[in-house]
Amino acid sequence: MSKSTTMVFLIGAGPGDPDLLTVKALRVLQSADVVLHDSLIGPKILDLVPASAESIDVGKRAGFRLLTQSDINALLLDAARKHKIVVRLKGGDPLLFGRAAEEIDALRAANIHFEVVPGISAAFGAAAAAKISLTDRRLASHVLFTTFSRAPESQFLPGIGLTAETTVVVYMPGPDYAEVSRWLQDAAVSPETPVLVISKASRPDQSEHATTVSGLAQLAPLPAPALLIVGRVAHNASDAIATTASAAGAGDLLASINGGPNVRLS
Repeated sequence: MSKSTTMVFLIGAGPGDPDLLTVKALRVLQSADVVLHDSLIGPKILDLVPASAESIDVGKRAGFRLLTQSDINALLLDAARKHKIVVRLKGGDPLLFGRAAEEIDALRAANIHFEVVPGISAAFGAAAAAKISLTDRRLASHVLFTTFSRAPESQFLPGIGLTAETTVVVYMPGPDYAEVSRWLQDAAVSPETPVLVISKASRPDQSEHATTVSGLAQLAPLPAPALLIVGRVAHNASDAIATTASAAGAGDLLASINGGPNVRLS
């Protein structure tokens, strides 16, 4: 098949709830010939892939890399040579910690047409599910999106000038929150700064835990995908969790609106 007749779509799958897919993402996904997807894409979203399409898991689980980025690029280019509509399905938004830049470079170098379909990033999906705002004119005037990496060259956080008005969203905190706690404190984040850990945001098995930066050291990691919201905006997370969990009457209404069970909070 000629490259000129092929279109590759880099699609953001959002945090996991299929209702949060964009209309365009759903339309393209359901017309795909092949879908290369991350491992942590919500199963209900993968159910939307047509039975006629080839589905390839190119992600990683618990730090175990199934394929290198070079392998994924090669698969993407090979699929584009064989199929008309190729979907690269990424959790959240492909342009935020989705390694989209490397795949875009590979597609451009191969002169393959592509389009990016943005999705709701995990930070926004998690904050919305937890009913807290990432900014608040009374508490937080700016937001930092970052990942926690154990590579020595990636430990840049202490040099960026965090303030009490910064909300820090930590993607992919990994299996040892004690390391993240030390990393934040090394960046001069107060040990008493509130933290909300959100696991599987927007999915029926979503869970949350409110703690502090120092308290992270004693917290067992929640199931992936998870992220941390660190800052004063998370100060009332415990009250919000308790209020939501006790709203049994509203739960039935939410279930009927959302087409599924209400989010469980813990």
